[in-house]
Amino acid sequence: MAELTELGKNACAAKYILQKLTTEEKNKALDTAANYLCDRQAEILAANESDLENGRRNGMNPGLLDRLKLTSDRIAQIAEGLRQISELPDCIGEVMEHFERPNGLKIDKVRVPLGVIGIIYEARPNVTADAFGLCFKTGNAVILKGGSDAIHSNIAIVRVLQDALDVCKMPRTAVQLIEDTDRAVTAQFMKMKEYVDVLIPRGGAGLIRSVVENSTIPVIETGTGNCHVYVDRDADVDMAVKILMNAKTQRIGVCNACESLVVHRAIRDRFLPKMAETLKTKNVELRGDESTREILPDCIPATEEDYATEYLDYILSIKTVDSVDEAIAHINRYNTKHSECIVTENVQTAEKFLNEVDAACVYVNASTRFTDGFEFGFGAEIGISTQKLHARGPMGLKELTSYKYKIHGNGQIRG
Repeated sequence: MAELTELGKNACAAKYILQKLTTEEKNKALDTAANYLCDRQAEILAANESDLENGRRNGMNPGLLDRLKLTSDRIAQIAEGLRQISELPDCIGEVMEHFERPNGLKIDKVRVPLGVIGIIYEARPNVTADAFGLCFKTGNAVILKGGSDAIHSNIAIVRVLQDALDVCKMPRTAVQLIEDTDRAVTAQFMKMKEYVDVLIPRGGAGLIRSVVENSTIPVIETGTGNCHVYVDRDADVDMAVKILMNAKTQRIGVCNACESLVVHRAIRDRFLPKMAETLKTKNVELRGDESTREILPDCIPATEEDYATEYLDYILSIKTVDSVDEAIAHINRYNTKHSECIVTENVQTAEKFLNEVDAACVYVNASTRFTDGFEFGFGAEIGISTQKLHARGPMGLKELTSYKYKIHGNGQIRG
């Protein structure tokens, strides 16, 4: 506990330095950190290989191994994310509203940092750098608690980031990593309300549920992704196959991958065989309802559990419906409020889907894989919020801020 307290005190001291930095100072540090990640990728990749070896030895599934794996290209993408954050407008100090009261008081609503942000996450070493970049740009100190699966990768990345801060004469404690992988330490971290202003979990359903239920620190909930593609009766079949193939198979271990397909019965006969033939090239296992199996007899019968499952694997559940209303009802029942897609050429149907599906991101004729801070132009993201308070969807810079009211008077007193 003494180590956690020290980290908390260091972060609180750092946040008061960070909130005074100019935009130019922050951008220089971010660019330097990006360069350091690329220049020192050899040591990061060596550390990552240790984590991958442990993962393979412990039987980690392919989707999670893919999340864990770093390559030269992925490190370059992480560095590019930091550079993009550097190039984004600095929202700290932005006057969100200005108004004057009849008594002459002048009131400004001004965007400010949250303070100290704690992030608990699993085997995603890219989160380590992304979280630092977004928090640093918004003047927040960050304490990271990564999973044991990625501990060597996280230690290496944080060391590189801290060395970059050193060179720029910034506090190393702007980003700190809890290196103890004991779950009891995680439980203690969730109680550090004295030092941490906001806690953000990023990972599987079990992790998120644990943080929400046990934290005494305010939590921004990021969600798992049981995402759907609905192929409407008025869909372009070739487009639908292309979108589904991308959403399901481009990367299986990510929260914006498609896990479930919903198909209008009127297009079933034309779409399902073509879809199955294409997904067979990636060895995707299909689990469908009775109507689906009339067309695809080799399809495994789908269960209630299948429709509620985020597989993170080459598995796809399939549901046939008779209307867009039935599709929307099915999706709203089983989804995790993350990302949903409709493929249709009918503008009215598309608009109905956009308005009635309850999710942070709703797409028309585009893959769910675009739910991502980088793809949205945020530079990176701290996570995908599936809740409705404070932040929703990809969380970029503005979602890591609060605001204060600055009031100017000339002697007013309240009668």
